[in-house]
Amino acid sequence: MRFDRLKILVVDDNHHMRVLLAEILRAIGVTDIHEANDGAEALHLMRRMNIDVVLTDLTMSPLDGIDFVRLLRNAADSPNQMTPVIMVTGHSTQKRVREARDVGVDEFLVKPITARGLLSRLKEVIENPRPYVRIDSYFGPDRRRRADPRFSGPYRRQDDEFESLPV
Repeated sequence: MRFDRLKILVVDDNHHMRVLLAEILRAIGVTDIHEANDGAEALHLMRRMNIDVVLTDLTMSPLDGIDFVRLLRNAADSPNQMTPVIMVTGHSTQKRVREARDVGVDEFLVKPITARGLLSRLKEVIENPRPYVRIDSYFGPDRRRRADPRFSGPYRRQDDEFESLPV
């Protein structure tokens, strides 16, 4: 993977966290790194340049990571609805992870972060991107990560395989 070709936006209201993430990115070969203090600044910056991947904190103000991703995925004036987003946060409760997933976050990285963890999430969004789906209440990456062999309910997408699953 050639990380030197990526344009990455780091969105966090904590200057020290932005510096840490930028240093890790530089260590793995990323050279084109941009920073924003909150979601509003990030959207403004994304309207001026193409960004390949966004790393965003969950808790910021005035526009936090959840609202930022919601606007990125759904706003009529979104700069790029399909930009991969990695949520970087210390808030790893199931409720917060589900909330991030349900607004369209591609990957979730829990603090304290490691270079290995960040590298694995970057590889995932670049080398194994999930297809994006649009339904009435959601637009973003397919929330299903794998086929569950125990699933016995109806299939809900046209491209799902209609073969019977083992019981």
